[in-house]
Amino acid sequence: MPNSNRGSTGFQSNEFEQEYERPSKSQLKREMTALQKLGAELIAEPRERVKRVPMPEEVRDAILVCQTIKDHEGRRRQLQYVGKMMRTLEEEEVALIRKTIDSWKQPSRAETAAMHALERRRDKLLADDGALTELRAQYPELDVQQMRTLIRNARREQTENKPPKAYREIFQVLKQLQSAAAKPAETDEQPEEEDDDE
Repeated sequence: MPNSNRGSTGFQSNEFEQEYERPSKSQLKREMTALQKLGAELIAEPRERVKRVPMPEEVRDAILVCQTIKDHEGRRRQLQYVGKMMRTLEEEEVALIRKTIDSWKQPSRAETAAMHALERRRDKLLADDGALTELRAQYPELDVQQMRTLIRNARREQTENKPPKAYREIFQVLKQLQSAAAKPAETDEQPEEEDDDE
């Protein structure tokens, strides 16, 4: 005899589906961890940078307080608090903070491009003797004799498969020349400020 109660449990199977429309615990944990990491990134930045990030004042204050705590356990607890405060932010606020942090990483890309330019210049010096004349014209303070010796040694290192000691030294000389050329503008401004103070 068939069971008359079978299949009639008093609820529809789609009633449970509504319950699972919200994010899973794992998803929520991933989001919380991501926000905590974002807070930790802000804590690692200089205070002046953090003060310029568009965010609610109480979140900024929690981050600035965490930066001052030296005690390991106290810092850990404050970091958790920062994570909790980060979770109060709206999605748009979080997106704006992420965009700001990404913009800070741009200078490092510029530095990488500058290093690649120095590497290309070094390779040109090794391949073309006329490149040294161009370099001398751009940087009159260049020790041409030292650079000739380094170029000759670097070429020998390449042909004899030796460690690239001179090759690396050429890069360092180019880097010093570039940074020395960038400094005069800064040093010209500083004496004027000192004169004003006197």
